[in-house]
Amino acid sequence: MQTVQVIVDVPTMQTNRPYTYLVPERLTNQVEAGMRVIVPFGRGHREVQGFVVATGQTESAYQGALKELTALMDLTPVLNPEMLALSKWLADHTYAFWISCLYTMLPNLLKAKTKRLVRVIDEFDPQLQQSLFGEAATLDLAQVQTDPAAMHELVKLKRAGKVQIEYAVEDQARAKQVTALQATLDFEAYEELLATVPKNAKAQQRLLVYLQGLGEQKVPLKAARQQTGLSLATFRLGEQRGWLKKSLVEQLRTPMRQTKGADRPVTLNAEQTAAVTAIQAGIQAPTAPTFLLKGVTGSGKTEVYLRAMAAALANGQTALMLVPEIALTPQMVQRVRGRFGQQVAILHSGLSNGERYDEWRRIQRQKVQVVVGTRSAIFAPLPKLGLIVIDEEHENSYKQEDAPRYHAREVAKWRAQYHHAAVVLGSATPSLESYARAKTGNYHLLTLTHRVNQQPLPPVTVVDMRQEPRQGGESNFSRALLAAVQARLAKGEQSILLLNRRGFSSFMMCRDCGYVLKCPNCDISLTLHLATQNMKCHYCGFEAPVPQRCPHCASRQIRYYGTGTEKVEAELKHRLPAARVIRMDVDTTRRKGQHAKLLQAFGQHQADILLGTQMIAKGLDFPNVTLVGVLNADTGLDLPDFRAGERTFDLLAQVSGRAGRADKAGQVFIQTYNPDNYVIQLAQAGNYEAFFGAEMQLRKQAQYPPYFYTVRLMVAHPEEKAAAKVIHQLARRLQGHLAPETVVLGPTPRAIARIKNQYYYQIVIKYRHDPALHQLLTELQHEIQRDRQLHFAIDPDPQYFM
Repeated sequence: MQTVQVIVDVPTMQTNRPYTYLVPERLTNQVEAGMRVIVPFGRGHREVQGFVVATGQTESAYQGALKELTALMDLTPVLNPEMLALSKWLADHTYAFWISCLYTMLPNLLKAKTKRLVRVIDEFDPQLQQSLFGEAATLDLAQVQTDPAAMHELVKLKRAGKVQIEYAVEDQARAKQVTALQATLDFEAYEELLATVPKNAKAQQRLLVYLQGLGEQKVPLKAARQQTGLSLATFRLGEQRGWLKKSLVEQLRTPMRQTKGADRPVTLNAEQTAAVTAIQAGIQAPTAPTFLLKGVTGSGKTEVYLRAMAAALANGQTALMLVPEIALTPQMVQRVRGRFGQQVAILHSGLSNGERYDEWRRIQRQKVQVVVGTRSAIFAPLPKLGLIVIDEEHENSYKQEDAPRYHAREVAKWRAQYHHAAVVLGSATPSLESYARAKTGNYHLLTLTHRVNQQPLPPVTVVDMRQEPRQGGESNFSRALLAAVQARLAKGEQSILLLNRRGFSSFMMCRDCGYVLKCPNCDISLTLHLATQNMKCHYCGFEAPVPQRCPHCASRQIRYYGTGTEKVEAELKHRLPAARVIRMDVDTTRRKGQHAKLLQAFGQHQADILLGTQMIAKGLDFPNVTLVGVLNADTGLDLPDFRAGERTFDLLAQVSGRAGRADKAGQVFIQTYNPDNYVIQLAQAGNYEAFFGAEMQLRKQAQYPPYFYTVRLMVAHPEEKAAAKVIHQLARRLQGHLAPETVVLGPTPRAIARIKNQYYYQIVIKYRHDPALHQLLTELQHEIQRDRQLHFAIDPDPQYFM
């Protein structure tokens, strides 16, 4: 009999290798690698979903009698050979479960749901059976699990062997179907009918003329009503008289249906031409070159991307483009769609499950040639990839923080090798790792040093906020910045204000006893949100009402300290009542489509000021913005993380580039309490080369990337002692097994030691070349999974150590 290798949907290391199953005769020659199947698993033979990763004879992980597949969930594979190979590499590279990697590549609707069913297997009291099961032979346990009486009876029946628990896998993938109509008669028949319809039956006449012109095509009923202006009753009458027939047809859920007309190519300058020529040669080369496109903000990097994508399509290949934030997707999609029309698909987490499923199917069915999306779009099943573009490649959002902990840049390079495609990494402030690779020749460096509008980069003024309280009183705005905003309002120009902290106040403190209101689940203070009148934890989502008295000493001397975007918005409305303000942060963009709606409103000058967190700092292009203000450049500067300086420099350089992108000159204000800090000074000068040199010196001395690789081991447990015990066991296990130059930092608690009632401890390993490390970490991953309450994670190349 035919056998297949299946990765089962049971995320433990014991199931991280394929199990061999027999293919029953009824399914012979129907099963292919990449299909989802339902298989019996474990002693109870419960049914679980799995993925066929290979067909034919392979070594089995199970030495007993082989079980048979129960059913197929697909008629064709949902994962192609490339995605199967990539998933295996991803599991090994990121120390993740193979099943997690397989699911990561698919839309949510293809992730199976398991139902627990109670089935009657022997006779018992008919009255009891009727009350529990009605006329059915099975009962969904979820429907009665909160009913103590019903559960009591079911437990007794289970012990008596009268019922059994079964697990049924339910496929959630559903295509959207709409009612469509189709003409049932030929042209002449409708002509004859028109002669018999009364002259005053204008609606019937219009319907017959419409049907006469349809031919054999099916038209959605909604579209037919819009085209004719006829009522449902008229179409119902037509169906009753046999003039038309209705049926259900599939309709793809397509996000962003409207595009602002064509996006026409512009004339390239010499630097852009050189960059496009080099990338075109890379697309046609039999190798997989990686290009680093370093271009100042406003230098026309997007036009280079579009020309390179056009070159890939002209070569009979496809193109994939990643952007770091959902906020950037609307503007970028408008440009890409304007250039390539309906050949473009969109993939990001802001889509509904149905939209994402349908966009994925359009890609899989090869109906599109270009995909634009955020991090997870790197797994779009595009065939014949010729180009992968990663815009703002320095952004940390390209690293997945949950398992599998992949970096989109590394996945892009793997896919490029598979397809012999070109990779373009674009940024005004490349990551130190990427720029170092370009400097040593591992990447091809392309530079754009001038803005396409021939305007210089806007001048940057650093405001020393230490002096402001003495001269202007307590405020989020320096006098200089406030005056500049007022000047823009008077001229009808727009401003962007950045504060990388949401909420109204950072924390609440009692001035009598010093008590700070903290989250009960995390070691972090609660943030005041005035709009919703509650205190929120930004880590676990806990909410509590705003206290009127101190919970510790009952004093009314409660004060709120720190600031957030909500508080700044309130101050703006007080100081500049005529200004129209749009606030853009996690709180105002929760609802679907809000990113695009807010940006569109600002682009149409329905607001004078765009106030937001880091999501407004990059990639946005508004011609009327002439002022950028950074309200507090210090929020991320002194964090206990070796990348803090790099992140601050990137953020300041990126947001500064939002000003003066058209004909009007721009201006930038950076407010700080650390004006002498080298990061602030070099950001003011816009001197990336000097910053790169200074930061690389520090990295070399401290033995951090790009001079060393890093990996973080982290354990979490509801009991702090248990977490500490395991992390110290891990530290002892590492001793004597690593290369002499490998450095082990820790064990230590995380900077925020408790999150969601879990205590976190970590070890950071720094190494250059350690042949034994990968095997050792893989063994540790197998060993540490006995305690179900213990969470153990291995994070290669972590972006944060906090």
